[in-house]
Amino acid sequence: MASVWTTTVLLVPCVIVLTAGLFYLYNFIKGLLSKTSVRNKVVVVTDALSGLGKECAGVFHRGGARLILCGKSWEKLEELADELANASDPTVTFPSKLVLLEFGDLDSMPEVICEILECYGCLDILIFNSSMKVKAPAQSVSLEMDKLLMDNNYFGPATLAKGLLPSMISRRTGHLLLVNSIQGKLAVPFRTAYAASKHAVQAFFDCLRAEVEEYGISVSTINHTFISRSANHTEASRSFWSLLYTKKPLGVSPDEAATEIVKTLSNKRNEVVIAPSLPKVALYARSLFPDVLFAVMAAGVKDAEINISLLLESVV
Repeated sequence: MASVWTTTVLLVPCVIVLTAGLFYLYNFIKGLLSKTSVRNKVVVVTDALSGLGKECAGVFHRGGARLILCGKSWEKLEELADELANASDPTVTFPSKLVLLEFGDLDSMPEVICEILECYGCLDILIFNSSMKVKAPAQSVSLEMDKLLMDNNYFGPATLAKGLLPSMISRRTGHLLLVNSIQGKLAVPFRTAYAASKHAVQAFFDCLRAEVEEYGISVSTINHTFISRSANHTEASRSFWSLLYTKKPLGVSPDEAATEIVKTLSNKRNEVVIAPSLPKVALYARSLFPDVLFAVMAAGVKDAEINISLLLESVV
């Protein structure tokens, strides 16, 4: 009996170590395959000048992708292209192509589509990561601002996708990936126009996924709480309600989001939600217990109004 117990005690740590080693090896090989999945692929990044856009540009460039970087400033795009070129081996990477893109200017979209297709004659991956945000009470947001948000967050991406889809359909391959806010699934107060635009673009790509599947084209959406500027998160707010929408404690860093994008492209997952437990619970509550969630939202608005009133009184 003693010998059996001794053998068991010795075997358990060995099994644990072996399992951990196999798990590490699996993740390591999976990571390598994810990085090589973009080699020689034509990848379009719609907002290469944002924190996430720059991170994606670096990851894809090092992975050997043929990058087409889009943005609003030609000078900043050139600076980014130079940075990528100087930090890489030119024998295993490709020089980046640059295209000016302003989703708010829908009249320029036909020209943008032509320029993107002229870069390499085709494209394999199209990443929609641009966004415009507004936080304000509904009655204070003008119709012009509503239209501007819809142009940047919905009409622009939808127009670009429809313009580039024929190229993918003709080759019967391609991957469209939308980086969207969790507010494309869960609307919170003081984001009426923003949440409306995010719901619209989410629905567009969800519908598109089924339409283009027969052509071998994948459509993925990644919903996050907030893309922070770094991996460091500030102290969380004490308000329970604020955890549903406050960007500081719930944000993901650009490198974390870029890693998830690479994984999603490699695995061809339809939908990914990057969020802590509480926002995910709120998503389920929206479907299963909507009245409870709406009551929490209303309470949160009242708390916000009280805090603003106290702040004004202290200033006066």
